[in-house]
Amino acid sequence: MSAPAEDKPRHVVLVVWDGMRPDFVTERYSPTLNKLAHEGVQFRNHHSVYPTATDVNGAALATGAYPNHNGLFANLAVRAAINPRRPVDTADPDIIRRGDETSGGKYLSLPTIAELVRGANKKVALAGTKSVAVLFHRHNDWMIARTRDKQLTIFAAAPMSGAVSEATTALLGPFLIESNATATQRNTYSTRALTEVLWRSGVPEFSLLWLSEPDLSQHNFAPGSPEAIAAIQAVDQNLATVLGALDRNQVRDWTDVFVVSDHGFSTIRRSIDVVGLLNKAGFRAGQEFSGSAKTGDILVCGNGGSLLFYVKDHDSAVIGRLIEWLEQSDFAGIVFADKAKGAFPLSRGYIDVADPPDVVMSFRWYGDKNKFGVPGLIDADWNRPAGEGTHATLSPYDIHNTLIAAGPDLRRGFDDDLPTGNVDLAPTILHLLGISPPAHLQGRELAEAFAESQGSRSTSQRSDSSVRVISNGKHDLRLKISSVYDSEYIDQGDSEALKEPNATAPAR
Repeated sequence: MSAPAEDKPRHVVLVVWDGMRPDFVTERYSPTLNKLAHEGVQFRNHHSVYPTATDVNGAALATGAYPNHNGLFANLAVRAAINPRRPVDTADPDIIRRGDETSGGKYLSLPTIAELVRGANKKVALAGTKSVAVLFHRHNDWMIARTRDKQLTIFAAAPMSGAVSEATTALLGPFLIESNATATQRNTYSTRALTEVLWRSGVPEFSLLWLSEPDLSQHNFAPGSPEAIAAIQAVDQNLATVLGALDRNQVRDWTDVFVVSDHGFSTIRRSIDVVGLLNKAGFRAGQEFSGSAKTGDILVCGNGGSLLFYVKDHDSAVIGRLIEWLEQSDFAGIVFADKAKGAFPLSRGYIDVADPPDVVMSFRWYGDKNKFGVPGLIDADWNRPAGEGTHATLSPYDIHNTLIAAGPDLRRGFDDDLPTGNVDLAPTILHLLGISPPAHLQGRELAEAFAESQGSRSTSQRSDSSVRVISNGKHDLRLKISSVYDSEYIDQGDSEALKEPNATAPAR
């Protein structure tokens, strides 16, 4: 596939709507995004990376690779070199810095798209209301503002030298760290910082804008709630601001715009206290390892719709008992563990990283609707109550996320039904910028969506689907996989009870 013509300027803008489900891309809820979809390409079969969580997919978008290649596989995980006793927030700027210090600069194992673009002597501009944006170019000159308790990054932008940050505060006022500042206000601040400050000398070749909605509102009020709908409408206005700025800079006709979400979303059916249940069952479990932790103690790390289990000294007997206990529960879906009967190997979920947990479990999902009429329920960890929202499971409502793109290098009015994924964004954007992608990228160029491919390669690509099954004697664990040539995407994971003689399996 040839690169775009060398004699024209190239710009790519990547806008992330955190947690945006594709079924809310409508004229009613998101008119600007819906219009963009009809002008360009709507990817109808797009996939988040498992675990379907923000930091995992931020790394996947940034590197074009799955967790087992880029090294980041959960929002909360034990990084022994940083803290061997308790999980760390993997996108926290202090943790990122400490991770690089302890790994010789390899906190992410691979270079990111922003680093590759700058390495090609092109400019980048990065802004967002979540610290996950820092993963795209963690060695840049960042301005980071956090809530007073330092639990939430509410603004991050680069490159932000002292002079640029002063210009930002002079134009937009101080960073919105007050507790009464809304997510909408913060997203608007980030949008203006990108379009009015970082773009003031011209639109760079690559720009990122990471918006925190509708994720925050869906967590607090569930998908489809009035608050979540209002959040979608607000980020739709942010997108309109971006497009308007491209018009004012007279580069819209030379800019490809991608709007993607990091993951889908579900409503919590039941909140499960797994730590308490484990202790009642005779295990020694907690949310951290105490200073007197013994062999066989279990650290349970909650990630919303998935759990990571770390067994002290990797005691094989306890790991086996733990997996059997999970298999007998009414909340466990797919279980991953290496060298364990009745579980998929970690490599099947692309989470066979260095220093992995001993067991990873995705909670069960259900197709029922919440009180707002939105389908997709899951069991989840203890961090949020039933009725609120979360994600990170192998539910299709978490896995299938939003991707829409429009611009001069992309087809117009095209629905792409081929499987695509967040890992495909980096190689696609590098191609559009005329940069040869490095060999380590696991994603593919979305060639069927290129304007130059119309009537040619788009018809030569085809997809296949398959189901991988493991039986533990009580349940069949099923992973549905889609593929396009050598690229694979997990569609969903299910746990189905085996039928007893003269009995019927319970309905799902």
